[in-house]
Amino acid sequence: MKDKFSGQLDLTRLFDPAVAPLMIESLALRAEHVARDDDAVCAVLGSPTFGDKAAGASSSAAGIASELLKGWHTDGAEVASRIRGAYALVIVDARRECVFMAVDRFAIQTLCYRVDDQMLAFSDRADCVQGGSEEFDPQAIFDYLYFHMIPAPRTIFKGVRRLPAANALLVDRQGVHEIRHWPLRFDEHHRQPFEASRDVFRKLIRNAVSDEISGHPRVGAFLSGGTDSSTIVGMLCEVTGQAAPAYSIGFAAEGYDEMEYARLAAKHFGCQHHEYYVTPADLLASIPAVARHHDQPFGNSSALPAYYCAKMAAADGCSKMLAGDGGDELFGGNSRYATQRLFEFYQALPASLRQRVEPLCADDSVLRRIPVLRQATGYVRHSRVPMPDRLQSFNLLMQLDPAKVLTGDFLAQVDLGEPSRHMQASWSECRAPSLINRMLAYDWRYTLADSDLPKVRGATEMAGLAVGYPLLSDRLTDFSMALPANWKLRRFKLRWFFKEALRGYLPDKIISKSKKGFGLPFGVWATRNPALKELAEDSLHNLARRGIVRADFIDRLLTEHLPAHPGYYGEMVWILTMLEQWLRGHEKAQLQGNRET
Repeated sequence: MKDKFSGQLDLTRLFDPAVAPLMIESLALRAEHVARDDDAVCAVLGSPTFGDKAAGASSSAAGIASELLKGWHTDGAEVASRIRGAYALVIVDARRECVFMAVDRFAIQTLCYRVDDQMLAFSDRADCVQGGSEEFDPQAIFDYLYFHMIPAPRTIFKGVRRLPAANALLVDRQGVHEIRHWPLRFDEHHRQPFEASRDVFRKLIRNAVSDEISGHPRVGAFLSGGTDSSTIVGMLCEVTGQAAPAYSIGFAAEGYDEMEYARLAAKHFGCQHHEYYVTPADLLASIPAVARHHDQPFGNSSALPAYYCAKMAAADGCSKMLAGDGGDELFGGNSRYATQRLFEFYQALPASLRQRVEPLCADDSVLRRIPVLRQATGYVRHSRVPMPDRLQSFNLLMQLDPAKVLTGDFLAQVDLGEPSRHMQASWSECRAPSLINRMLAYDWRYTLADSDLPKVRGATEMAGLAVGYPLLSDRLTDFSMALPANWKLRRFKLRWFFKEALRGYLPDKIISKSKKGFGLPFGVWATRNPALKELAEDSLHNLARRGIVRADFIDRLLTEHLPAHPGYYGEMVWILTMLEQWLRGHEKAQLQGNRET
């Protein structure tokens, strides 16, 4: 997979006033928009807006880059706070002797880099950063097994880092400085009538859809049948004045198929509805390609069905897809938000009372042996874990015990506490008073920027399509941050405002359903389809030969755990399979590259 945005800079020349201007003239950058002047060059990926000007507002292709360069000369690093939309940005300034890099609020566009005393290299892909080490980071592999992806700023490659969402990097004579350019400020005291908020909300979604389809003759939308995707499909029909194309994925597996709701939404809005049922044969055909497409191991199991959805749209003549990602994370739609509110009640109890109760809930407590009381002690045990670690109380790797999953040699190279410190640092970035807003901000990092958006981006890239996320527009995000906290989670009712604001627009049956999305029945199929089972077994046994995973754990996982509980243990089989398939794909690409050179 080729990168879309890359460059390599000799910092020794940049920091030499005699030759820096000449470097600006000759600097080669791959980007959608590039602009230069006597002192600096600006390269931009994506189509952001700046001030009152849109990406296409200038008469030249480099219009947005020129505007950003002017803004840089005026505001310096503060320029990032004035940019809207999806973008990755690099500015090289000879006069100031610095390099400035930034990505958008949710890292819709990504930027990876490697920097030392002499060179700075960057790319939108971690595996395309020039001069980067091919040595893998064991901690990144552990993080992948823990999170099912590798959270920024770490990447699979030692020495190559990824800019986290809403972050910038300034490299100058004083060193490397990380900057968060978009502060997480929630206005929890703002109040306005529901009717006025509803009308603004609907208008903002409509405008965001309109902005995303500009310049594309045929735009389709993912349709899972949930509130988010159904809203986007409805607005797409409304904005275009046509029966918009919508694409849905189904599974012939009990408990995984939601096509009923997708059909309901399509009929309600009068869409051109296209359906595809993913099969085990599709997984066999596509798992290696989907794994290899990502620039590092990626374990979101919805990546493959999302790819088939995008592939269907591309064959139907679409040049862009709209995705509904963001609704849950901006307006309080994930079930864990209500669960954690329940656990927080315990934290409100007097410390003296908690100190008396907690010893009664220990592993050796007799209360743990009484079925009725076991659940109550379980509530205390989980409630006493502080946030955000409590969000990972049921983490699959930790439940299985890393010492029983991973080899001793591998474990000796990693820090088991690193994921917790990473989460604590992210949790601390948001100082909102309410638990719901702090969880939303946390999910903007882990659920959106590092998992769901790379999933959709990868799926559409593989199909040759552009993608837009109307629910993540900056204006809609700002709107959500000014909503009362109890409009997002009202007692235990999820996304109260979102659903009430769309009541009458969406079918009631969709508003009342619980969303599942494009979940994949991999574990179920891996126990029933011999070829798929063979692929998984071959992948997992090879991971054991690499010295990452214990061979005895692989044997138990495949022969005992997976057949007994395919829905639960299938997730572990999936992330291990995707890790091995990515490693194989990377090795193959390296071998091919060596032959070509």
